[in-house]
Amino acid sequence: MVASKVGKFLESLTPDGLDQTTVEDIVLRKLIENLRAEGIKGEVAAVRGLELDEAELVMHDALRVRRHERF
Repeated sequence: MVASKVGKFLESLTPDGLDQTTVEDIVLRKLIENLRAEGIKGEVAAVRGLELDEAELVMHDALRVRRHERF
């Protein structure tokens, strides 16, 4: 992900623990761009406290919508 945005050299300088929020924002932005390009309208959300573990949806104590966007 980092390599596609800033190049291989800067990727090697970036810590492995890149801020998850930044990665989520990039993925959501690209997802929305691709869906719009296909003429699809909808909405997406990034939710803290909700995880997909193989075939199970795991909910933690506190669920919080971190980002919500309609397109």
